[in-house]
Amino acid sequence: MIKAQALLYAEQFAVQEEAQRSKGDGRSSIHYPALFLFLGEKVAPAIGPVLERCERKWDNAGGVMALHAAPLTGTGHVGGDSETQAGHAGGLSRVQSEGRRERVMGMDLPATAGRDPRTVRQEVYREFHEDSRFLAGMNRSLRRLGNSIADYGRLYSSFDVIHLSIITRVDDPLNVLLPEVALLARAVLSQSFKSVQTDLYALINEREQGDNFGYSSSVGLAFLRELDGMQQAEYTFSAPLLVTEDGLSIPVSHGPSTLFDLVYLLSDKNERGMMSVHGMDDNYEIIAHISLLKNRVRPVTDTATGHGGYNNMTFKSGIRGSTGRQGYASAGFSAVRRPNRQIALAVLYHAFHYLAAELQAGGGISLRERQALLGLAPESLRDRAASLLPDETGLAEMTGLMSHGRPSFNELKPLSLREAEELLFGDGGQAYFRSNFADVSARRAAEVHPAREWAADLAAQENAVPPLTFYQLAEWTAEQTGGGSVLHALRQHMAGLRSAILSAQEELEQLYAESVERQPFQRVPLLDKRTVRNFIHYLFEAVYGRKYELLRLESELALCQRYDAALEQLHSESKAKVQMMEELEQELQSLALAGIGRASGTVDQNIMEYYRTVTEEVMRDIATRRGPGIFFSDRFLGSASELLRQGGAAAVERLIDLCRRELLTAEAFALPFEEELLRRANVAAAYENREILSKEELFKRLYRSLEEEASINVRLLEYTQEHRHEEKYFFGDSNSEFLRYALGADETTRIYRLGFVHEQRRSGVEKLNLMGGFHLEDLLYYRNGKVYYETYAASGYRLHGVAEEQLPELG
Repeated sequence: MIKAQALLYAEQFAVQEEAQRSKGDGRSSIHYPALFLFLGEKVAPAIGPVLERCERKWDNAGGVMALHAAPLTGTGHVGGDSETQAGHAGGLSRVQSEGRRERVMGMDLPATAGRDPRTVRQEVYREFHEDSRFLAGMNRSLRRLGNSIADYGRLYSSFDVIHLSIITRVDDPLNVLLPEVALLARAVLSQSFKSVQTDLYALINEREQGDNFGYSSSVGLAFLRELDGMQQAEYTFSAPLLVTEDGLSIPVSHGPSTLFDLVYLLSDKNERGMMSVHGMDDNYEIIAHISLLKNRVRPVTDTATGHGGYNNMTFKSGIRGSTGRQGYASAGFSAVRRPNRQIALAVLYHAFHYLAAELQAGGGISLRERQALLGLAPESLRDRAASLLPDETGLAEMTGLMSHGRPSFNELKPLSLREAEELLFGDGGQAYFRSNFADVSARRAAEVHPAREWAADLAAQENAVPPLTFYQLAEWTAEQTGGGSVLHALRQHMAGLRSAILSAQEELEQLYAESVERQPFQRVPLLDKRTVRNFIHYLFEAVYGRKYELLRLESELALCQRYDAALEQLHSESKAKVQMMEELEQELQSLALAGIGRASGTVDQNIMEYYRTVTEEVMRDIATRRGPGIFFSDRFLGSASELLRQGGAAAVERLIDLCRRELLTAEAFALPFEEELLRRANVAAAYENREILSKEELFKRLYRSLEEEASINVRLLEYTQEHRHEEKYFFGDSNSEFLRYALGADETTRIYRLGFVHEQRRSGVEKLNLMGGFHLEDLLYYRNGKVYYETYAASGYRLHGVAEEQLPELG
């Protein structure tokens, strides 16, 4: 529960920071409508991430539509956190991820489940062309999609062009239908738009091949062979793809020309042969950033400031090379962003630690003051115990007890006091004392409830300055031999009482054993009755006076026992709260450290150290301005004890609210990312005895890190690649110090085109490296897969829908 709370809070803070225009993070807008067409079942996990990244980057991404071409029955989850609802052929399904207004429609294709892997691509191709329901359904879906796009027309600067991006996995059998799907989509969209610009993103997931690497590679290579044919300048295609509501077919023709404007091949293994730590996520970022780069509204300031922008014709020309042969493209992506999720978790932990320390800081008072606060001072206990007993003057009333017979003094003289009392009153005197004194005292002691009596005082003390909290109470009430424990002092006092009671009992017994004759009371000669009466007065005064004092000691001990039990209960409750605080602090610390991970790079370094200082300074400033104890006022957290009584989740929720409202909104958290990085990098310099990192050195590290991490996401055989064209783009505030540094870096030796996508961004910078000009035979994946492809084909696998003679030669 607490983990979910903390992670949700961190995620919400990160999203808020990404979209926070008031802090200078303005997003770009796209000029023309955009449509993402996801072809195949294996590409389903890409849907949600691609659309989420578009929404994060684009102001008008709320109108971006997506189409998932796959079997509608049994599609399962789409985009990771959305669910496709299956329908009949050509039916529409809509995906809505929580917190986003993305819309995904489904377009039915033949099912692949349960088919023979040896013939699945061929069978899917054949079924699609033989069963007219698929084309009819696709036509309906695409027309409805066109109407939905038109509903969002107000979001775009122009409705003349639509950017169609088709995304597929190379090893998905359904991409055997790529020409049909692409050309039908283009044909239907052309009825609403003057131009349809179509790009293909082919994803290569080498990590997932696992035990099926041979078959998966052969299917992937079969697709790439077909794709190579589609991208030849002389490629033509004609088929009756358009279907009217009356079932009439209309041919769709293409060419001679390449099917796609550009084809991007993106793998989860980069050109250095390393698997990406982010898996396919970087490729989803690439798709969103390329889509923005090609379709961005260019502000007037771009031209005025001379920022190098993307030109599609220039890039296409650049990757064609001197031979004129159309090349393929790939890309790499990296980002340096303020680590907002990690910062939020670090601040949550440090705020908790600060408050816990504040709760522990009070209570520096003497044992006598602690005892006085709880009514446990020896004199207080003595007075309280005395108040439990009926007034001692009531003993005089015992002289009125009726005696048994009328013994003479001579009969009493040789007897002990106990024997004389029994002769005179039997057990009447003891019964009277028990009923009128001992029982009353016991009843009054039983009505003493220390915890109730302490409650109001302790609650008031918790709000005092400094506060008295469960931390101090747990220490005070611990069973320890140190000088500060009120429980230990109480038990020492109780030991003294027991000793005093034992002495008093012994003295009483000794008195009872003495003879009547030796007692110092007035005897009246010749008046026997008066002498007996005087003895009775003496008996009750001397013996029962001792009993009264003994009862006072016993009542005080009984009272102390109730206080002892109450202190044990208070200790248990306070210790439980202390333990809950320790567990919460440990959990929040673990979450903060787990969020940072083991990264040692510049971007993630010193988060805990730096934000400990920042959080403490902000909280001290609040306390200085608003007064000590402000954090535990009703406006902020309220009573810490009450929060913990409600449970750890309630305490964390209030702390999250405090962080959101009071801490993360402070100026210290609004620094430009370069300044924040520099301060964070140098936070430990003093006590680590190292040199301060200069801004230039920091920029150099960031520049190098961005370039290394934006390595192209495809592995090539460099010695076969005849031509390599590169363009590199920074997304960020081009007026920032870092991007001004980047503009000048390598300026004299630069052999690539450098551009900037200006965004009023203070929270980070992103880099997109584009590279093109290679051919399929330059791909290491193609070379390795060719062996499997030829072997599987020779073993009877039908890997294509079209005849062999319609395919290009293997490179």
